[in-house]
Amino acid sequence: MNKKVIIKPKGDEKIIKHLQEELDIDANLANLLSQKGIKTFKDAESFFRPLTDDLYDPFLMADMDKAVERLDAALNKNEKILIYGDYDVDGTTSVALVYSFLNKITESIDFYIPDRYDEGYGISKKGIDYAAENNFSLVIALDCGIKAVEKINYANSKNVDFIICDHHTPGDSIPNAYAVLDPKRYDCNYPDKNLSGCGVGFKFMQGFANRKQIPFTEVLEFIDLVVVSIASDIVPIIGENRILAYYGLKKLYENPVKGLETIKKIAGVKGKYLTVSDCVFKIGPRINAAGRIKSGSDAVELLISDNDKSAGSFARQIDKYNNERKILDRTITHDALRKIGNSIELRNKKTTVLYNKKWHKGVIGIVASRLTETYYRPTVILTESKGLATGSARSVSDFNIYEAIESCSHLLENFGGHMFAAGLAMKIENVEKFTECFENYVSEHITEEQLKPVVIVDTEIRFSDIDRKFYNIMRQMAPFGPENMSPVFLTRKVRDTGASKKVGQNKEHLKLEMVDDDGIVFPGIAFSMAPDYFRKISENEKFSICYSIDKNEFRGKTTIIKRAGSIELSNRKNSSCSLYCFNLRYI
Repeated sequence: MNKKVIIKPKGDEKIIKHLQEELDIDANLANLLSQKGIKTFKDAESFFRPLTDDLYDPFLMADMDKAVERLDAALNKNEKILIYGDYDVDGTTSVALVYSFLNKITESIDFYIPDRYDEGYGISKKGIDYAAENNFSLVIALDCGIKAVEKINYANSKNVDFIICDHHTPGDSIPNAYAVLDPKRYDCNYPDKNLSGCGVGFKFMQGFANRKQIPFTEVLEFIDLVVVSIASDIVPIIGENRILAYYGLKKLYENPVKGLETIKKIAGVKGKYLTVSDCVFKIGPRINAAGRIKSGSDAVELLISDNDKSAGSFARQIDKYNNERKILDRTITHDALRKIGNSIELRNKKTTVLYNKKWHKGVIGIVASRLTETYYRPTVILTESKGLATGSARSVSDFNIYEAIESCSHLLENFGGHMFAAGLAMKIENVEKFTECFENYVSEHITEEQLKPVVIVDTEIRFSDIDRKFYNIMRQMAPFGPENMSPVFLTRKVRDTGASKKVGQNKEHLKLEMVDDDGIVFPGIAFSMAPDYFRKISENEKFSICYSIDKNEFRGKTTIIKRAGSIELSNRKNSSCSLYCFNLRYI
């Protein structure tokens, strides 16, 4: 799918010149910094060298005092504490972090992960009953609970106190828990609203450590769990998340918790400095696979393991779950794409809503993402679970799918999520009505521009601008992720040298060798672009290419990478590079 290219306005010329002189960098890099709101040397220092001292006081968060006091009382009285969390990456890392930290203080602690298929998302009646029957007087709920008004009332009737640590958008009322930590609470003045669920758990433990004069370093022991949650939950990597991700990646490289170290080994990335993207594609799916295929408890057991034998055992099992997940993912995605491809009516809609009672509940979220990538429109994938049509929704850039689903709430049993992703459940007989309601809302509110995939280009450069110094400075802008994406560049008037060819099992990729007007040659691979572009490229037509730069390590050799639509390239004149093409455009 060809993408629309939008080039960002250039930054203020005076600021660019000032940053060039102060930082001894070229104009292109200075422009990138100015686009991020960096104006001075001090701004740049803070951006390039984040400090944990700049994390906000956790007691700025509403109810933090109450949460810390209740936890302290429970520990002093040796009450049994249950750490409760969702079954996805954010939930399981949250549980692992809080459990591991508190387990150093008390042995009267356990954890609970609801079963995806039996209990569904969030706080469950079964989980509350488990707590009451096993004399857990305090439950710390992580990455869930902000909408569990009725469930918390039920827990209160059972004399089970809840401390909710969530980051999702609240409903009309806040649950009557002992304490509710959620920066998105309408009455919460906490400065950073973008924390992950694990991030909120981290702030809770930071607040507790602060109050009890426990060294902050003991909380930082688990910061690698936080960065995995930040990456996998796709929260903005700005503000506190940038600081947490920066130090989380550092720890993930130098001294990860045993469970993450074992996952790195099984994923084939042991000893490598991982990026946020690596966490998303190498670490996250393996943790997620446990909850998708069997139980999220297996993921927590791995993440809290303190010896090689138990960690290795859980990691191997989780890797098997992940392989099974891949097969289910491919099968269901193929089935869904075939269903749309065979229907003119489905292809012509502004949305995708598909239901199949046989589809595996654990992977429909992934399938929703795959279909969104293919047809680039708001997508809902549903299957049957416990007599209801249950599913996952994914959106396109700048369209709020949560509001779209909320507009159909009269047809739903429950729903939750945020702007880009959501979960929902409805009576099976309401699927057709929901499909119509969802399509009508989206058709009325989405613009044609929002239905076109977009590549936002930060600045236009030449291949000759890219050298080792350029890359070394640019990579210090990492960690890259939402709202601090890896810079995207545009280079115009490149052409094939005559050596480009089709590659891949089905000859679907393009192995390119391109040259720009300065005579600098870059070979590369344009994934899945051969059907659309091979003929034009081989006819020596000039085109423009959008890309971002990254590091590539292959067989012990490190190269600079430029990421653009789907292309890998290597700069023969300067240092070795690679390019991944986001878009090819002819001029």
